[in-house]
Amino acid sequence: MKPAGRLEAPPWRDDPAVGTLFAAFSSAGIGARFVGGLVRDALLGVAESREPDLAVDKPPETVMRALEAASIKVVPTGLKHGTVTAIIAGRPFELTTLRRDVETDGRRAVVAFTDDWLEDANRRDFTFNALYADRDGTLYDPFDGRSDLAAGRVRFIGDADTRIAEDRLRVLRFFRFYAWYGRPPLDGPGIDACRRNAGVLGSLSGERVAKELLRLLEAPAPADALAAMVEAGVLDHWLPEYAGVARLGALIGREDRPDPLRRLASVLAPGTDATALGKRLKLSTQQALRLDVMLAREPALDTTDGPKAWRAGIYHLGNNLYADRLLLDIEASGDWRAALALARNWTPPELPVSGGDALALGLAPGPRVGALIAAVERWWIDGDFTADRAACLAHLEQRVRAP
Repeated sequence: MKPAGRLEAPPWRDDPAVGTLFAAFSSAGIGARFVGGLVRDALLGVAESREPDLAVDKPPETVMRALEAASIKVVPTGLKHGTVTAIIAGRPFELTTLRRDVETDGRRAVVAFTDDWLEDANRRDFTFNALYADRDGTLYDPFDGRSDLAAGRVRFIGDADTRIAEDRLRVLRFFRFYAWYGRPPLDGPGIDACRRNAGVLGSLSGERVAKELLRLLEAPAPADALAAMVEAGVLDHWLPEYAGVARLGALIGREDRPDPLRRLASVLAPGTDATALGKRLKLSTQQALRLDVMLAREPALDTTDGPKAWRAGIYHLGNNLYADRLLLDIEASGDWRAALALARNWTPPELPVSGGDALALGLAPGPRVGALIAAVERWWIDGDFTADRAACLAHLEQRVRAP
């Protein structure tokens, strides 16, 4: 593979940990190059904090022996696929031996190790993901990925259908990379291949689909990519609840920081069953519950009644979920920015009394205890949380003694 230019100031050049790693490689006669996202970001001038991925031209066992000989901690994170992780000064460096595919089934591949850099490049997905760089910044670009990156063009390496047959997830990755790095128009052969292969995406795992979808939604402006996915039929199986990007656009204009799960909620139809969606996408229990609250019609938020009402809403929903609902409500009127600031900065107090206080007043355990504490809580909230423990105990006693 011939050099294709040079990075003038690669971010890893003066990194002491990188120097330690490459010294170990040099002593063992191992060739190593940075590959993938770190090289792509360096070309774009993006100061992204990304874990370094390197390709190496020797088998993983040889790499492990070389690292151990240099007193570098090494973890066999994926020996079957040629991957080990070096830990230097607490930082991970993922090292993967050059590979070629022996067999693929659209979900996973059987690989064989090689020392041929071009063979390794040929098994990658998109041209700008097959960029390699030496420690000194020498760049290797076998498929003109640098030009594609500059043009905002997401282009499969070789035949798009073949690349997708090797790993069907590449359909979703096509749109995810377009959301992050692309500009219109979409690459014609690429989008056509995604459209042809949309029907087989149901065989993917929910975890892999959710990971790609949430990464896409985290992009600065993902709406065009989502619209293209819908047009290509890519979301038919995994996100039939999709309802367009109108709320997404409004949300992006309001949010103070991107949140992919909130953005997912913004493109779902009212009444979406969050539990069913969570099972389909294998979301965590916490993610599914959060979606359920974001998509619920009740309680309705009223941002016109001022801080007292805002505090009551924050108390009932919690700070983060109140902020979610507020940002998703594109019809919210009043000073929603002030309500959002309150949700970010105000800590709801705890109710100063409990069921034990009711029992101490002579009540027997039972439903009445819970009902009385709930009534005191409503009174306390109506008073804007100003009543202290003494006042709450007095109000509780008054209710207990009432005929």
